[in-house]
Amino acid sequence: QVQLVESGGGLVQPGGSLRLSCAASGTIFSINDMGWYRQAPGKQRDLVATISSGGSYTNYADSVKGRFTISRDNSKNTVYLQMNSLKPEDTAVYYCNADIQATMDFRLLNYWGQGTQVTVRS
Repeated sequence: QVQLVESGGGLVQPGGSLRLSCAASGTIFSINDMGWYRQAPGKQRDLVATISSGGSYTNYADSVKGRFTISRDNSKNTVYLQMNSLKPEDTAVYYCNADIQATMDFRLLNYWGQGTQVTVRS
């Protein structure tokens, strides 16, 4: 049973910083791409950033480029999202996502975390 558990959300003032973490646990043979998505109230869930298995390739939504940085520690099965210069429009529930091989047949299945709330306001 694979689980993704996020942490690090909270309330921060505009211009502040937060670091989100997402740890994968359970029976894991390998983890492919990992990423962060967010969903604001009444809106669809949108991509924030993704990172390749080795960490060499990253992709960001235009709205967060230059402010957010995604990284991963494969020894800990963990992905991070460093968020700087936060704005009120960054307020959302942030979800971790990962493609994980959890069985010996090399199939990759997509998993989601439960989400962590990030609120940016004065």
